[in-house]
Amino acid sequence: MNEERNPLGVMLNAYPDSVGSRLEDMAALLRRPEFREVFSSFYILPSVFNTDLDRGFSLIDYELSETLADRRDLDELRRQGIDLTMDLILNHISVLSPQFQDMLKRGDESPFRDFFIDWNRFWAGHGEMTPSGWIQPEEEAIRGMFFRKAGLPLLMVRFPDGREVPYWNTFYQELRYFPLEPLSLVKELGTQYGAACALAEQLNGQLAQGKAPGELEFGPWEKHREAVCAYLEAHRGYLGQMDLNVKSPLVLDYYRESLTKLRDYGARMVRLDAFAYASKEVGRHNFLNEPETWDLLETMKEMADPLGLTLLPEIHASYAEGTYARLAEKGYPVYDFFLPGLIIDAFERRSGEMLRAWGEEIVSRGIRTVNMLGCHDGIPLLDLRGLLPEEDILRLIAAVVGRGGFVKDLHGAENVYYQVNATYFSALGEEEGRLLLARALQLFMPGKPQVWYLDLFAGKNDHEAMRRAGPGGHKEINRTNLSLAQAEEALEKGVVLDQLALMRMRNTCPVFREGAEISFGTEGSRLTIQWRNDAGTAALEADLEKGSFTAVTRDARGGESFRMER
Repeated sequence: MNEERNPLGVMLNAYPDSVGSRLEDMAALLRRPEFREVFSSFYILPSVFNTDLDRGFSLIDYELSETLADRRDLDELRRQGIDLTMDLILNHISVLSPQFQDMLKRGDESPFRDFFIDWNRFWAGHGEMTPSGWIQPEEEAIRGMFFRKAGLPLLMVRFPDGREVPYWNTFYQELRYFPLEPLSLVKELGTQYGAACALAEQLNGQLAQGKAPGELEFGPWEKHREAVCAYLEAHRGYLGQMDLNVKSPLVLDYYRESLTKLRDYGARMVRLDAFAYASKEVGRHNFLNEPETWDLLETMKEMADPLGLTLLPEIHASYAEGTYARLAEKGYPVYDFFLPGLIIDAFERRSGEMLRAWGEEIVSRGIRTVNMLGCHDGIPLLDLRGLLPEEDILRLIAAVVGRGGFVKDLHGAENVYYQVNATYFSALGEEEGRLLLARALQLFMPGKPQVWYLDLFAGKNDHEAMRRAGPGGHKEINRTNLSLAQAEEALEKGVVLDQLALMRMRNTCPVFREGAEISFGTEGSRLTIQWRNDAGTAALEADLEKGSFTAVTRDARGGESFRMER
């Protein structure tokens, strides 16, 4: 099956090395009979490309990663009837990108000088220059601005002429100073060899501890401070992601070329990552600026439509803000970040009322959704504000954390960013019956189901992986890489086979198509969801207190074509 035949077909979600060590291992797994007709799409996370940080979300370029995939793997997925969803990251690219490296090399002469956002040019006339060479914006202009990290989002970039030029940097940034080599000091600074060896010994330990040049203690070699610091700064390295200047024609060309490359890889849907950060204006929130963000999306759609690509804008915002509704009104599919929390809530309160209300809203407003249980990030709970009372959200957080989950708030501020990192199986108390019912609920809710590979295999919280990753590694709790043998062994588990059976039903039953009539009913702890069209009916009857359900599909004549009772 493929996306053109079934726009609502089931979509796998994984890294290229989530199973085995390369994408070819996942392709081999999907060839097994257990996966026949289970998936029509595969959202491959962007580490499949040439990337450096953030498990793929720091793009160097859109060439395939030589260590993880090649075109044969993509062709094999296409032969299996599976098309692709891939990421286009609108807001930023890696400092290792050809564009940034050209600017480092050529400075003002680089055609990519304004491919990125010069901080001082952006804020010109709206602040005062600091002794460090960057503009401190006026309080009035910056008061309402949203930042993803503490401090101003800028990085000082050293040009070939020695100038330090500040550039906008929303996400990760780091300067790296490399160990001193005595022979390089002799060559570059004209020091004696013995002095160069002593300098290297004096300073390299401090550099390894993360000290910047200005913080170094030179001891008896103080006379070399100025020359050595200048050498270190001239040869420093960068690590991180630089924001793109969406007002530059070169950036729009970059977007257009990238979309074409993704289409050629076999993508039919393109997920727009970090799109809400891309548009920036003085004195604005600079997250989902209006109307500029919508104008940018329309520009992207004009590029994507001739390529046959569907755009899926990715954004976390509370239900109360209504961003999901505005996206839907403008014709875009919406990530259903409400469903994961609503299903956990339904189990906790033993009621399907909130699921019913949300499902009926999707249907009545004609919202096209991509839904999920778990994903590569955490379980989103910020999004539920306005849909659930605050005390209920806190109760959900406490429940998931009590089952081994981890809360990472936005740059350390409590009650700001409710995202709980956990596998969905662990978030449900590691009860197989609950996981299977949660999957059935997801598959019967309106939309295109996206399935995180680790949920399928009933993966548990991986605290050891989280510890290995160190500070900032909280997301690894739900990213356990499985060997191909481990994945094949998991296919013997009943909860895995039952999920596959439900997903195959969802992927192949002709009732689950756009235009079907979808209805909901609740009574006490019971929830019913029914799909109906000319091809027949599909019905789910679930008891959220008992954790039981019956799923049945019937053809147009009433003949039963699928049944599962658990």
